[in-house]
Amino acid sequence: MGILNVTPDSFSDGGTHDTMDAAIAHGLELAAQGADIVDVGGDSTRPGSVRVSLEEEQRRILEVIRALSEHGIVISVDTLNAETAAAAWMRARTSSMTSRARMSSRT
Repeated sequence: MGILNVTPDSFSDGGTHDTMDAAIAHGLELAAQGADIVDVGGDSTRPGSVRVSLEEEQRRILEVIRALSEHGIVISVDTLNAETAAAAWMRARTSSMTSRARMSSRT
């Protein structure tokens, strides 16, 4: 499992993957290095960190999840919010269905 923190104050990577492009690139890199699952989180759990709003958490991770899912990467979501988990599931599900449709149209 690869860990992808899409936060500016991540304790594990110093916030180096806090933009959508950087997060997607790192997620792809984790998969290329052999991660079977990429765990995506958008709310820091660093000691002393301030919780972000539901909207901010989703803004940080949903497009990253969509992009990684389109590459066939299995995603888990690190969240305390049921709404974020549901939105992430729908984003990944929709992306996976779109990717499969594209692949089947090529054959």
